[in-house]
Amino acid sequence: MEGSEVTGGSIMLTQVVQAVFTALSVGSMYALIAMGITLVYSATGIINFAQGEFVMLGGMVMVTLYGEMHWPLCLAVPIAIVAAVVVGMGLMKVAYRPGKSTSLISVFIIALGASLFISGSAGNVWDHSIHRYPPFSGEVPIQLLHATIMPQSLWIIGVTAALVLLLALYFRFTMLGKAMRACAIDRTAASLMGIKAKRMVLLSFMMSSGLGAVAGIVITPLLMTNTDVGMQLALKGFCAAMLGGMGSVVGGVLGGFVFSFLESFSATFIPGALKDVITFIVIIGVLLFMPSGLMGERNTEGLEEEEVFKE
Repeated sequence: MEGSEVTGGSIMLTQVVQAVFTALSVGSMYALIAMGITLVYSATGIINFAQGEFVMLGGMVMVTLYGEMHWPLCLAVPIAIVAAVVVGMGLMKVAYRPGKSTSLISVFIIALGASLFISGSAGNVWDHSIHRYPPFSGEVPIQLLHATIMPQSLWIIGVTAALVLLLALYFRFTMLGKAMRACAIDRTAASLMGIKAKRMVLLSFMMSSGLGAVAGIVITPLLMTNTDVGMQLALKGFCAAMLGGMGSVVGGVLGGFVFSFLESFSATFIPGALKDVITFIVIIGVLLFMPSGLMGERNTEGLEEEEVFKE
């Protein structure tokens, strides 16, 4: 009996550790998507439901350049990011047209249409099959407490941590970062001070699409991708941003990891048919009792109350 109890405890510990490893990897991707959604929301007050398409584009361009044509990472990665950024700039210029008076429902439909257009165009360029390419550091798993973590997971977690730090430094210490914060607080006042608000909006779209591309680049060797995953990823990124606090970059990161941990532990300990239901029940419960998300009350314009960005 004691031996079986020890074995059962060891199995349980292994399952928990494995669930944590999985949650950290997937949560990093959700955090990057949520940060991208938050950047655009802070600058424009609109929600970019096409954000998941940038993740798809980053992964699919890498499938071609790195996976099939065998370009070196130092060339393939920048080109994949630039490709997504160019699409992001086009999306802002053509679809959102800052400065125009557009109703929220119109913006919502535009975002959905843009997502479907990008997805359909990518399906014609590539196909609708599932793709991946070799991990950056091999496929030999690392053992820890009888659980395994893939080397690519360390890339995902490390890149996400580096980008969060760089964003914090960017908004705190650079002139462009401070200009973006000013536009998020009061676009009219920022314009009177000489800040080009439209340029800041364009920059937010560029940064958002770049973050999405990076997420696609690092996650594709682990979770694979296809041209139809964008909307699902955007929905989960939106849930993460809402859970953490819409308009809060730090909240978006927190929400991404909370959402991922809920998913991972639900998949581990709850029957498959119920795991998604439990995850969304918890999220709905949080938002019912904490409408501003886990980070507490936030200004709807976004970034000015971020602790990490305060002067």
